Amino acid sequence: MLEIIIKSMILGALGGFAAAAGAARMFHAPEIQAMGSFRGLGELNACKGDPMAHFSFGLGFLFNAAGSVIGAGALTQDVWHRIVPNWAASALLLKNKKPEETLYNPAKMAVAGAIVGAIVVAFLNSIASIIPESLSAIAAGILGPASSTMIDMIIPVLFILAALDAGKMPGMWGLALGGLSQLIMGNATPGAVLGILIGQTIQESGFNKSAKVMLVIVVILFAAIGQGRGFWANMLSFIM
Repeated sequence: MLEIIIKSMILGALGGFAAAAGAARMFHAPEIQAMGSFRGLGELNACKGDPMAHFSFGLGFLFNAAGSVIGAGALTQDVWHRIVPNWAASALLLKNKKPEETLYNPAKMAVAGAIVGAIVVAFLNSIASIIPESLSAIAAGILGPASSTMIDMIIPVLFILAALDAGKMPGMWGLALGGLSQLIMGNATPGAVLGILIGQTIQESGFNKSAKVMLVIVVILFAAIGQGRGFWANMLSFIM
């Protein structure tokens, strides 16, 4: 058990350092390219710099991560892209409420992420190591459907509400791209996040070059995904 904890803390610290730093660097794109993701950026923005919101958001995915570790023996993206960045942000924002000095600071987020990553990974692996195999199968069967419901139904609704709350343009673009994303990908979250980014850019700076570039990227992305999933062919056959 001690060996598992030590190794988990080392790996968790390294992974948490990179994940949290990358999430913070996303706020400086495109001037500085980041290691994070647009989904992570959208989820962090949705919490609006509230430490309790960041903590609650990460906590919601802790159970999903625990189920994956117990049932499948694997750490999912929830650990690195949701729990670690949000809990690191929560810890920093408790002392300083200004996101510009905490959440947007890659160095501070990296340190906080390393600490959070070490604790979270050690905790999850410790639980997995003491759970009997028979209980692991039961836990995976219960937590799997619950986490799928959260990801497929609850999270998209939260992002749509965040888009509507952000203003007229983010709300309009969030609804439009979120609906299209639901049709093509089966999940509205990616489209809602992209809609928030495009809508917020247009709302603040008008339909400038950045907004046009993002829109072109979104069109190409959706077209490619739709083609790969046979969406456009199905739509054409339905119309015809």
